[in-house]
Amino acid sequence: MNQTHILLHCCCAPCSSAIVEWMLQHDIQPVLFYYNPNIFPQEEYLIRKNELMRHAASLGLQAIDGDYDHEAWLQAVKGMEDEPERGSRCLQCFKIRLLRSAQVALGLNINTFTTTLASSRWKSLEQITEAGEWAAAQVNAQLTEGQHPVHFDARNWRKGGLQQRRSELLRQYGFYNQQYCGCEYSMSRLESKQ
Repeated sequence: MNQTHILLHCCCAPCSSAIVEWMLQHDIQPVLFYYNPNIFPQEEYLIRKNELMRHAASLGLQAIDGDYDHEAWLQAVKGMEDEPERGSRCLQCFKIRLLRSAQVALGLNINTFTTTLASSRWKSLEQITEAGEWAAAQVNAQLTEGQHPVHFDARNWRKGGLQQRRSELLRQYGFYNQQYCGCEYSMSRLESKQ
């Protein structure tokens, strides 16, 4: 694959739609990677995954389904359960997901990866950038002969009208639109506010 390809870590179809549209309009061919072991319960995970896969198929795009290992994710964030949104648990969660994304990009010989997480106004762009650059460094430190380093594109996907376009595409495609980031800790905070 050449430099016009990019691995796009996707959290869901609504957040991916405007980014994918923008990429295709700019001659960038995204490979969609759905890796979100944070999502709970599994039924929620499957709904989001199926929506993304349906959208990718409608556009003729390659979509890769990462493994759902929620138990491993729970172990990785153990001790951070009571952290607030944008706290250390979120940073750890981003690192887990973006490290796997960097590994998949390397395996596919794609030089650049990015994430739809940077489209959410509820997430810290600084944390996402830190996690993405950390993930790239981890993978690049273990390159073997013939492998090319991967780069994290720390783009702010909220700009350029993409937030508004996301809303338009959500309605146009009739996507399922979740009300929480995915993990049970954000869900419990949402329920406590209602």
